[in-house]
Amino acid sequence: MIEIVIGTLLGVILGAVSGLIPGVHVNTLAGVLLGAQVVLLDVLGPLALAGTLFAALITHTFVESIPATFLGIPDADTSLSVLPAHALCLEGNGEEAVRIAALGSACAIIIAVPVSVLCFLFLPALQPFFDWGIGILIVAVIGYMIVMSESPGWALAIFAVSGLLGAFTLRYAFLSWHTLGGETAVLMPLLTGLFGISVLLVASQGALPAQHFQGLRVDTKTVAKSSVLGTLAGITVGWLPGLSTATANGTLASVIGYEKDRRAYILATSAANTANAFIGLAALFAISRMRNGVMVALAELPLPSMSELMIVGVLAACLAYIVTVGLSRSAGRLNGINGRLLNRAVILFVVGLCILLTGPFGIFVLLLAVIVGLVPHIVNVSRVYCMGAIMVPVILYSFGLAWV
Repeated sequence: MIEIVIGTLLGVILGAVSGLIPGVHVNTLAGVLLGAQVVLLDVLGPLALAGTLFAALITHTFVESIPATFLGIPDADTSLSVLPAHALCLEGNGEEAVRIAALGSACAIIIAVPVSVLCFLFLPALQPFFDWGIGILIVAVIGYMIVMSESPGWALAIFAVSGLLGAFTLRYAFLSWHTLGGETAVLMPLLTGLFGISVLLVASQGALPAQHFQGLRVDTKTVAKSSVLGTLAGITVGWLPGLSTATANGTLASVIGYEKDRRAYILATSAANTANAFIGLAALFAISRMRNGVMVALAELPLPSMSELMIVGVLAACLAYIVTVGLSRSAGRLNGINGRLLNRAVILFVVGLCILLTGPFGIFVLLLAVIVGLVPHIVNVSRVYCMGAIMVPVILYSFGLAWV
């Protein structure tokens, strides 16, 4: 029991730190901990170390909404949800956006934990069918989204170009530096360019508006519906091969729409992100599939039981909710901050981080991604079609047309 408590507390602290630093994913943290596993196993023990990794992952899914909301810089898992969250911040409702995201993640726990156990028990036998049909499913989803868009021609063009950029980036990821992580670190400049810097370049240049919390302006029915949709989407992409939470966010955009109902979309995407972490653990134990860097790190350790790590995850979620809500109360300190200076500072920080983590190739990808990311604003088309950067490589991989 003491190892569970130690692992949970350490993971919450580390996950909060990684979640607050824009552009830093918990996968990077997992790589650092894995590199020091010989020492950490002796000090903490297998259960506490594994618990630290999983608790950090869960906590990160809560806390990452803070920089996404107030700075507008996305993580690989929050790229689309940044848009409505940052928009609410510019309206003075940043604290509400963070609290809604935390609520969505918390609600996901109620469904994700029992459903993950059911998936662990019953889905492994069906895995060959999932592996075969995933590409067809994505083509159907994105086809529907393009046809229903306000400008199908531009939507298809943006999807295709961003998809080519994504395929190129992942195919030649070995050219990037791997300072603190693996080849997937190159997703940072890719998604930051498409959904972060390109947004900041055209954002308001005045002072950030005063932040005032006036309660959660979302009804119980919306909370329940969006949380269920997001949780199911997160579980689906977490189990199916080649998909990620970013794919779930793109799909949810076609169902909810981040421009129609910002609060519902934030709820759903936050739920999807947290649910994805739990189903990833079930996939690791059931079919030995590693859906993110934390699962890769866990696979290298002497694993405790799945039930012990699930307990750690639930405890971490409870603490992470409290931490996130507590930190959101600091939003008022942003009142009157010069938006132009803040945007420039964030852009410089992220560019520096890209240089540190991915080197010249990462900067090249970042530049191309920013150019592509500016197109939706210029032609007045939804930015959701930039998710081709993730979806096209998955389609190609599923059909055996590329090795990414």
